[in-house]
This record gives sequence, C-alpha cells and structure tokens, in this order.
Amino acid sequence: MDRSFAARSPAGRRGTRRAAAPGAPAARSGLLTGGIPQALSGVLRAIGSRRRLRIASVCLAVGLPVLGGGWLWLRHSSFVAVEHIRVTGVHGPEAHAIQTALRDAAKGMSTLDAKPAALKSAVSRFPAVSEVRAIPSFPHSMRIEVTQLPAVAALLVGGTRTAVAGDGTVLGPSLLSSTLPSVADDVAPGTGAHLSNTLVLQALAVLGAAPAVLDRLAEKAYFGPRGLTVAMRNGLLVYFGDATRPHAKWLSLASVLADKSSAGAKYVDVRLPGRPAAGFAPGTGPSHTEEAATGETQRVRSESTIAALAAGLARANPETSKKSEGGEEAAEAAEPTAPSASSEGEESETATSESSGTTTKPGG
Repeated sequence: MDRSFAARSPAGRRGTRRAAAPGAPAARSGLLTGGIPQALSGVLRAIGSRRRLRIASVCLAVGLPVLGGGWLWLRHSSFVAVEHIRVTGVHGPEAHAIQTALRDAAKGMSTLDAKPAALKSAVSRFPAVSEVRAIPSFPHSMRIEVTQLPAVAALLVGGTRTAVAGDGTVLGPSLLSSTLPSVADDVAPGTGAHLSNTLVLQALAVLGAAPAVLDRLAEKAYFGPRGLTVAMRNGLLVYFGDATRPHAKWLSLASVLADKSSAGAKYVDVRLPGRPAAGFAPGTGPSHTEEAATGETQRVRSESTIAALAAGLARANPETSKKSEGGEEAAEAAEPTAPSASSEGEESETATSESSGTTTKPGG
C-alpha cells in the first residue's frame, strides 16, 4: 500500500511531468524543421493529382527558358537593328563631328536595346555636349536629341583665347566667334575643365543670362570700382554690381535703352534693377522740354520695345523665367521705372580687373 500511495502522490506526478518536459522543445523543433518540406511535398502531391495543373507546370518549366532566350535573340537580331538615325540639337563648327560620332555608335544598337551611356561616351570628347537622349522607334529608327552648352564668352589668358560656357565649362578655341565678349583670368585650364575663379564665374553667369538682342552688343566683362561691369561695344558701361538677379538686371537695361531719353548716356547702373540710373557727361542728357514734347508717343514706343525685349528674354531663358524671380521681373517689365539721369563727367578712373589682375580702361 505504501508503494502504490507513493506512486500516486503529487510529488510522483510532478516528477512525471518534469520528465516529459524536456521532450516538448524537441517536438516543437521537429514541427519547425519538418513543416516546410511537408508543405512542399503537399504541393507536389496536389500537382500530381491534377492532370491539367501538371501539364501547365511542365509547359511553364519548358517555356520560360525558351521565351527568355527568344527575347534575347530578338533584341540583338537584324529585325530590330537601327538603320535610320536622326540627330537633332547640334550646331556650331563641331556639329558634323558630333553627328558622325553618334551615328557610328548607334549603328551597333537595336530599337529594343538602346544604350544612352554608349552614346554619351561617344561624344565625351566634345565638352559642349551636356546631354544625349535616345528615342528608338520600332522597328529600325532612332532619334538622338543632343543638348549643347552655348559659348557665352571668350576666356582671355595672356594672348590665348578659348570659348567658355555660362557654367564655367571650357569649350575650346574651336567654338570662338568674333561676337563673344571677353573675360580675363590668370589661369588657362584645358578643354573640358571647369573654371574655379569665383569672379570669372559671376561674369559668365551674367553674360549667359543676356537676351540675344543684347549679348551681341557686349564687348567684355570685368570687376571694377562699382563691382561687375559689362562694357558694351559702343562704349556704354553697365554696372551690374554682382551676379544676383541677372535676368532682372538685363531687362532693366533693356528698358533704359528703349527710352530715347537715355541716348548719349555714358553708363547705366542696374545694380538695383527696379531703379536703373543713367549717367551723362556734363552739358549732355535729356532736357525737360524735349521730354514733355515727346510725352505719350515716347512712352508707348518705350513700353512696346520693352515688351519685345522681355519676350525675347523669356524665350532665351525659358526655365529661369519660371522661377520665383520671374514674377518680379514681369512686374518690372509691366511698369518700367523711368531711368534717373545724372550729369557726371566721364569717369577717368582706371578700372582694375580683379579677375585678371590687369588694368584696363573701362570703355576700352
């Protein structure tokens, strides 16, 4: 009786449970390790029990590699080879060489496998090319759109001249023209390099923002006593001060030049584009009698000319005109401020070009 009582005692039962406890983790581990194979075998059994599903699986297993190989073969076959190539957006003396390089690179492509990186690499030796976009047209045509950096100035270092873009990219002497204004510097970097002189970069930014109707009139840009100065080919000096709000300042200059009362001015100060000022030599300048006589006719002509110049400025800089400063420029164009006239003698001071370290006459 004692033995049977001991076997049924709580301690005995607890001992039995404790002995069974170590086996529980093993059972759970077995479920975790054996669950995935069991599920996979279940799927295979289901496929094997259904004839249609089995046939579809076999077709899929065989067809995928065949379709993949067929696609790869078609992408590089003569059925989609590029045969008709059209290059747009190129201009200037390097246009023919750029077109030839792009056509040669595109001939090895297909309309299903265009390679923009290869096209870009083909024209990497032309720093004026900033972007290349390939637009294939099935089955044998491809249009290649090229974006070029325009030359805005001629960089002058000693006796050497080379064309530069508005962002400071050196384009090389082959893109020089007689209408480019000059900007002086102390260092002549190689073609394709970027300028690091901050003063020169400011001058290039201002020249690059000039509308086509005015950029051909600029002769050179330099830093003088009144900051960034652009000397026009007729001797007029335009004081920009710095490179901030260049489009507004060019538009302000256009409004002054469109006003007949500015005829004979020695300089135009557009450092505050909303309040341009024109300077005249002693004894010259507009008379109040003439201004009253021309009155309304002169105002209408001036506003018409300003509107035309503003439209040209917007077309020359479509993206910039959408920015925040565009609203201010439009307001200034709609209500132009008459230039204030000041009778000053021609400034005899010699302007020192901070960007080149040389001394030049401002009107020279």
